[in-house]
Amino acid sequence: MLKHPMTIAGLKRELPICRVNDDLYIGAFVIFGDVELTVACAKALLEKAPEYDYIITAESKGIPLAYEMARQAGDEKWLLARKGAKLYMQNLFSVEVKSITTDHVQKLYLDGADAALMQGKRILIVDDVISTGESLHALEALVEKADGQIVGRMAILAEGDAQNREDLIYLEKLPLFNARGEIIG
Repeated sequence: MLKHPMTIAGLKRELPICRVNDDLYIGAFVIFGDVELTVACAKALLEKAPEYDYIITAESKGIPLAYEMARQAGDEKWLLARKGAKLYMQNLFSVEVKSITTDHVQKLYLDGADAALMQGKRILIVDDVISTGESLHALEALVEKADGQIVGRMAILAEGDAQNREDLIYLEKLPLFNARGEIIG
């Protein structure tokens, strides 16, 4: 398997290059299980973060990052948009999302109690990788629906067109690849 070496938050990692379609391959970045990387990325992002009241992320790969950022910042709570409604969730907010790593449209759900917490508050959106911006757009829609004020959009890595976004704060650029593992963008 082809791999792409990167230094992220001062740590060296090799990302497997995975097929999206015949013409597009991506570097698979997964922080699940990598405590050292999660801690380092959270610290580096917090150093760049604007003032906020709550952090929000989407299930699932953003979970360890949002948790660790909140823990390091001393936050008492952070918010999670779920991919499925849970029995305990009341007064649901929902939006549809399609991302580059998912082969079908998904919905994101936010508990009404969390939505109430966001009303009039400064919200920091975080994720592991932002590529097409579809997941980010869904989170923005949830925050806006809850009358929260988006003060920042952060990711560990920006991929493809996301690298050119002026409203996105990220640590490193993640290139796109062809079938031979050559960087194409």
